[in-house]
Amino acid sequence: MSKNPVVHFEMGYFDGDRMKQFYESAFGWKMNQMGPEMGNYIVAHTAETDEKGMVKTPGTINGGFYQKADSPASHAPSVVIAVQDINETIKAIESSGGKVLGAMNENGEQTMDPVMIPGVGLWVSFMDTEDNRVSILQPMGMPQS
Repeated sequence: MSKNPVVHFEMGYFDGDRMKQFYESAFGWKMNQMGPEMGNYIVAHTAETDEKGMVKTPGTINGGFYQKADSPASHAPSVVIAVQDINETIKAIESSGGKVLGAMNENGEQTMDPVMIPGVGLWVSFMDTEDNRVSILQPMGMPQS
């Protein structure tokens, strides 16, 4: 995976039920509500997936929705980039002028370290040089470089 592909999108919501109804109705997406232990995240299935949850059609991605916060950074859509080694990528982001924003850990505390999303992999968000919030993900089982 030398090109670090975009593998997921994320957008915020104010009203999860309203948002789910909109995307199910307008686009036919299947929405999967996670519980409070996952921050009430809502997974959006926009493409057909296999038994492992991976998209079947190359070039398609699924996404998710999170509860918007007071921070303006939570109001803009974001993409998730798959990387082979999250710690090396963090160093590259910082040395290239980006800023790691961190993530919420399992205790609801802000941390600058990547967090493990159960069954998915290590994740952290950052701001690029143009003030875009982006995330990186080292998928579970991906060998490090």
